[in-house]
Amino acid sequence: PGSTFFLPNQSIKNSIMTLNIILQIILATIAATSVMTLFSYAVSASARELYKEPVLLTYVLTFLDIEVSIPVKTVLAWILHYLIGLAFVVSYHFLWTYNILEMSWQIALLLGAISGIIGILGWVIMFGLIPKKPNIDFKGYYIQLFLAHVIFGIVAFAVYKLFI
Repeated sequence: PGSTFFLPNQSIKNSIMTLNIILQIILATIAATSVMTLFSYAVSASARELYKEPVLLTYVLTFLDIEVSIPVKTVLAWILHYLIGLAFVVSYHFLWTYNILEMSWQIALLLGAISGIIGILGWVIMFGLIPKKPNIDFKGYYIQLFLAHVIFGIVAFAVYKLFI
């Protein structure tokens, strides 16, 4: 009789823990990606350059053989931007959950820097795949992209940590 009550209660507890983890990851993703994007938009405005990731993703998508309108490609670019952020936060989650890396501000900074390098490599590849490169200052873009990802890592950690 005791185990009959244990299983449903344990199942509910596990479900609540799972929902908490999902919420933790989603909120960290939204916060980190949004703050990173605001930073990119601010640097774009102050440098008078196009450093806006969603706009550049839309540009890249215009060269793909996807038969949808530009407004739809713009929405797809924003969704893709946040999904990439989600992939980074899920990666951080596993590194922290399985104690591969400690949860600290220093590691958050490191993860942001590594994410920045990955982001730069991703953009180099994407720009290499399209026939016409955007008319941007690539060096400036990659520097701000790196810094934006460092900010991403710090914000992701700060929000993620709120759930612990």
